[in-house]
Amino acid sequence: MLPSLKLLDLMANNADTIARQWVKDVARNPKTPYYHNLNEDKIIPQAVEFYKQLSRVYTDKDPFTSIQKFMGKFAEALFNDGIPLHEALYAIVLMRRHIWLYAEFQAIFVTVVEQLQAMDALTRTILMFDYISYSLTEKYVMLMSSGTKKK
Repeated sequence: MLPSLKLLDLMANNADTIARQWVKDVARNPKTPYYHNLNEDKIIPQAVEFYKQLSRVYTDKDPFTSIQKFMGKFAEALFNDGIPLHEALYAIVLMRRHIWLYAEFQAIFVTVVEQLQAMDALTRTILMFDYISYSLTEKYVMLMSSGTKKK
């Protein structure tokens, strides 16, 4: 199995576990104070959906359009919850980090060859999160410009 597919499989099959670990981190991280008092029952499903959506578009030849669609909805939910843009972006950074922490803990890249091939997965993940950051920021700016906030 290609390393990037190993990571994709791990992310898709363990989205709930990864999301729960992320929530523990984001709920106490000093860079994400808005998340400290949010209800886990609300943000865990959002994170699980994020990981599942990401796993669906991970192997797309050009995932940008798909990412824009799901990140538009994700960003709008965060915006409507009042999460500041800088905290939403850092929460995304933590989401990426937790994919890799979980993969490392599961030791899916064991051999030297697998570790070298893991660079493919790392490169792809970085590209995905570049698109995610762009799409999140773009949607937030649009929502801030419109001055509307749904509840």
